[in-house]
Amino acid sequence: MNLLRKIVFPVVPIYYLVTSVRNKLYDLGLKTSRSFNFPVICVGNLSVGGTGKTPMIEYLIRLFREDYKVATLSRGYGRKTKGFLLANENADAESLGDEPFQFYNKFKGNIQVAVDANRINGIEQLRSLPEKPELILLDDAFQHRKVKAGLNILLTTYDNLYTHDFMLPSGNLREPKTGANRADIIVVTKCPMQLSNLEKKTVLRQINPKGNQQVFFSYIQYADEAKSLVKTIKIDALQHFTLVTGIANPTPLVEFLKNKGLRFEHLSFKDHHNFSVQDIEKLKVETIILATEKDFVRLKKYNVLRGKLYYLPIEIKIENAKVFDNLLRSFVKSY
Repeated sequence: MNLLRKIVFPVVPIYYLVTSVRNKLYDLGLKTSRSFNFPVICVGNLSVGGTGKTPMIEYLIRLFREDYKVATLSRGYGRKTKGFLLANENADAESLGDEPFQFYNKFKGNIQVAVDANRINGIEQLRSLPEKPELILLDDAFQHRKVKAGLNILLTTYDNLYTHDFMLPSGNLREPKTGANRADIIVVTKCPMQLSNLEKKTVLRQINPKGNQQVFFSYIQYADEAKSLVKTIKIDALQHFTLVTGIANPTPLVEFLKNKGLRFEHLSFKDHHNFSVQDIEKLKVETIILATEKDFVRLKKYNVLRGKLYYLPIEIKIENAKVFDNLLRSFVKSY
């Protein structure tokens, strides 16, 4: 815990009390949650950022898009628009937010992508469309308790389990650890690719899941090729380049590239960073820029970066994927 977080530690009990009371009011039914008669899956976490929600949403899209009309609904963090917005050919990162635009950019034509801070209104708007979705995926809505999703998937990273964390502002937890009790499935993300049974047992003991909860382990798989708007290039063929990250936790990507023996400079920005004119001026002199996909969708509009800007696709891989997939398919089929 750094010095600033130690200084603000006395605020933690206040934040804990406020969020605990709010959750208790929902638990007792004194504040109402809206449920729906069609499948709604919520993907979220207890901490702020960096647990892999975007790759998980994309995993679910791939799992269901062939058999169902799928829609994603996000808050649209950092967007410059208000209210409900359905993505179309005029959408960009500024109108939708980073992650929703990434969903649209990658899966347009196969799914519907919408943003609305009011998730109930967003769901109602989506269901009022001529081609209403049969399945809605809620992105980062675990604390949005006005909606009672049919299935809650909670993510926590292997190297920073929520069980080890503190409440804001001294830690990263948005609510008390007991909030994990609302989860139906807990996915431990960003695990080492070779995880021993002993290590898994240790994690399970720390999480101590309830009888109705299932825990899965997952890891990030990076692509062999980096992509630009016009071509692809083998990662191993990349010479000295500049890595640009504007995400909560770039460590796994940095370690992956280092382990490949690649030489690069790393420009690290805060999560959801809005690239300024000065940032672009600095980047345009670089020969090759490798960005995360989230940063790529914001940077690709700058013509001065065209031809030198690449991103490295990633996917989440889940251990016991068949069990995980069947569990989710059974939930959706139950409606």
